Amino acid sequence: MFTRSLNLGILAHVDAGKTTLTERLLHAAGVIDEVGSVDRGTTQTDTLTLERQRGITIKAAVVAFPLAGMNVNVIDTPGHPDFVAEVERVLGVLDGAVLLLSAVEGVQPQTRILMRALQRLGVPTLLFVNKVDRTGADVDAVLAAVRRRLTPAVLPMGQVVAAGTRAAGFTAYRPDDAAFSERETAALAEHDDALLEAYVEGRQCSAAVLRRRLVAQVRDGLLHPVYAGSATTGAGVPELMAGIAAFLPATAPDQGGGAASGRVFKVERGAAGDKIAYVRMLRGSVEVRTHLELGAGRAGKVTGVQLFDRGRWVQAETVGAGQIGRLSGLTDVRVGDGFGDAACVGEHHFAPPTLEASVTAIRPAQGPALRAALAQLADQDPLIGVRTGADGLPTVSLYGRVQQEVLAATLAEEYGIEVEFADASVLHVERPRGVADAVLRLNTDANPYHATIGLRVAPGEPGTGLTFLTAAPARDMPLYLFKSVEGFAGAIEKHVRRALEHGRYGWQVTDCVVTLTECAYSVADGPPSRRGPTSTSYDYRKLTPIVLQQALGRARTLVCEPVLKVLLEVPTDDAAAVQRVITRWGAELLAQTAGGDLTRLEARLVAARLHELQRQLPDLTGGEGVLEQRFDGYQPVRGRPPVRTRRPHDASQAALSATMWGQRSRLT
Repeated sequence: MFTRSLNLGILAHVDAGKTTLTERLLHAAGVIDEVGSVDRGTTQTDTLTLERQRGITIKAAVVAFPLAGMNVNVIDTPGHPDFVAEVERVLGVLDGAVLLLSAVEGVQPQTRILMRALQRLGVPTLLFVNKVDRTGADVDAVLAAVRRRLTPAVLPMGQVVAAGTRAAGFTAYRPDDAAFSERETAALAEHDDALLEAYVEGRQCSAAVLRRRLVAQVRDGLLHPVYAGSATTGAGVPELMAGIAAFLPATAPDQGGGAASGRVFKVERGAAGDKIAYVRMLRGSVEVRTHLELGAGRAGKVTGVQLFDRGRWVQAETVGAGQIGRLSGLTDVRVGDGFGDAACVGEHHFAPPTLEASVTAIRPAQGPALRAALAQLADQDPLIGVRTGADGLPTVSLYGRVQQEVLAATLAEEYGIEVEFADASVLHVERPRGVADAVLRLNTDANPYHATIGLRVAPGEPGTGLTFLTAAPARDMPLYLFKSVEGFAGAIEKHVRRALEHGRYGWQVTDCVVTLTECAYSVADGPPSRRGPTSTSYDYRKLTPIVLQQALGRARTLVCEPVLKVLLEVPTDDAAAVQRVITRWGAELLAQTAGGDLTRLEARLVAARLHELQRQLPDLTGGEGVLEQRFDGYQPVRGRPPVRTRRPHDASQAALSATMWGQRSRLT
């Protein structure tokens, strides 16, 4: 077993060749006998049928190969914009990365997004200019575009010969090459004052000193070596592998043990339907039978450990620091879970999905199976949201059309369920307008249940979700049912959260403070006001949403739509046209910065317009525009608020609440 591990990400714009490069690395290391083909669907990492059909990577996959005495775990990441969340989750477990560019297409839009993400997270990164054997390959033009559009901090490590032909190759510069040493020194001096002083004074550093400083700057993310070649023919791949071994930091397992700490970046289902968690270990080790606290009251015991070795997952006794392993037995595990010190590290926060669409099984008899499958997918990935729509059909939240296709392909391939989606609509939320109280007491005509509940609804700070408070005295709580004040309060909060899924206009209610102001229970030998059948948990479960809806009815709610902060990087010549389009849609322009042939526009835009902007941007910018977005809150909808139809059960519950509220109003 190897003593060191390197977790390597391979990232690129769609169709730049990262899956082919992964195959070539595995072949060069002796892991596979034949290089797989994306076109033929024989690659190691693209396992979804849709991945093979479209030739793109959608889900992060893990393979490994030996290199210079260490085990390199290659994480083949998605390149499509709809899956930037999947990419970001993977970046957090990487030791280093290889960013691919095409020698023909050059710096493409998604390449710029990925490079910014790598720089933001400080991931040491090598560049590989692929497809030098293709007609039209121009490595010098690509390098110029890299310096202009990605970063000037690059150092070519060799030269391409016979570019644009099948005989294209890559020759690495020798460390003692005087011309290369001059360029290396100049690049290093940008971030090394001592070396800059020596360079200005004409003093030479030895090749060994330059190499040590180059390794240090690459690992600090300050400089990026550039290699070139062809993943298809294998040209330049041995040199790239030498660069990976020399420049990217490997991790050795903790010799002194220590508490286990790691993060789960992927969850999949095994052949028996059990969960398999992919974990990056940060410190310590996890063994079979280790008990892990996963957060939010979830925990589990590891029943199996696997490590990837020479093309396959093998059983192991332990997974240690720096390694990537697969853990079995964690039935409640979810993507993004951390344990040990990693549990305290904040997770990535992604813009919430802005669309939702109902999904139907083509064969009606598979309806129950569809609901169960969607529940499983949502359980293992918190970025997938599922609810039951007004028509009784499951409704899923979406980031984009390709994600919808992937979900359909996953259901067909993994669960045998063919589905079709309805037209997607924008997701809204509701917020309370004011403060209001409601109460339904025992033994009154307005209350058919054997319990008393009083609730106050008030607006909360934007972005806070639900804040639940308890102001009712403990002596009035049915502790014989819930054992403790915390148990009773937790049960009422659960009922409140469920009731808030559908506000007055059918949207989820958020950013509110709900306070339990009053409660009581009935017993056979109690005082007259509380005498009656003994209260049960059923009474509180049914009564709480009715009281909450009454309080919301008095407080009233405001329907709000999601707003995004968008960053547009477009050719300067097209900036004015793009600006006119987004301002016509009501966008608020926050900043505009011109740099060379690119201009960056920052604006606030309602999410309803995002998908139209994504559709129009390629035409507006000749395919050169880049769009990044992050969630920036909600704002009230102008004009008539949109209504989301309630499910029949919710509608009848709301009608009952309204009727009971009217009765109480007449009584008081």
